[in-house]
Amino acid sequence: MTEATTPGVPATAGLIDKRTTAAEALAAVQDGATILIGGFGESGVPRALIEALIEQGATGLTVVANNAGSQDGGVAALLRADRVIKMICSYPRSRGSVWFERRHAEGRVELEIVPQGTLTERIRAAGAGIPAFYTATGAGTELTVGREVRRFGDREYVLEHALPGDVALIRARRADRWGNLVYHSVARNYAPTMATAAPLTIAEVPEPVAEPGDLDPELVVTPAPYVDHVVYAPANRPGDQP
Repeated sequence: MTEATTPGVPATAGLIDKRTTAAEALAAVQDGATILIGGFGESGVPRALIEALIEQGATGLTVVANNAGSQDGGVAALLRADRVIKMICSYPRSRGSVWFERRHAEGRVELEIVPQGTLTERIRAAGAGIPAFYTATGAGTELTVGREVRRFGDREYVLEHALPGDVALIRARRADRWGNLVYHSVARNYAPTMATAAPLTIAEVPEPVAEPGDLDPELVVTPAPYVDHVVYAPANRPGDQP
């Protein structure tokens, strides 16, 4: 990380200690918020933050995630608690996705299916300030009925809009107290882009928060400016993975 060199300004100016509790970090989440939740399968799911969000009480949420969770944990816990009114995901049904299926059958949860690559790009576009883009994925299928379609060359492309969130909840393997993040394997599939696509990003980590300089800078994927809060959450919940 580049240190400040302005005379009279400390080298750590603008870098603050972002360690906090889950309850404190989530206090500002409002009813009706759009929540970006990281994780790929069961890896990298911020289970401690999801549990704290349920305790916080926000409801009427739109959840953007790779899938709709399984059994009673992760995103499924939010569905079980009846806090979600809309799911935007690529895989709403998977082994053990009982709570999504129940809430959807009850008419309590709206579903928007987005192809996986398109979902990732919509989130990335939001973080990059790109309002919309064209993609050939899904063109000519039921997923694009009623959507704007244009032909470029000999192919049809559908217009997809950026997908920002109000809050991003992600899980990293390690963090320092400034908010630099290191991920484990596929747990980084959504977290880095989600961290850029919301004005409030909260990261949980299963290892004690490190001091600045303890992380190998070559391994840092999400730099500190994108992270607002860091929550230490030891991996002791059923289903916790790196």
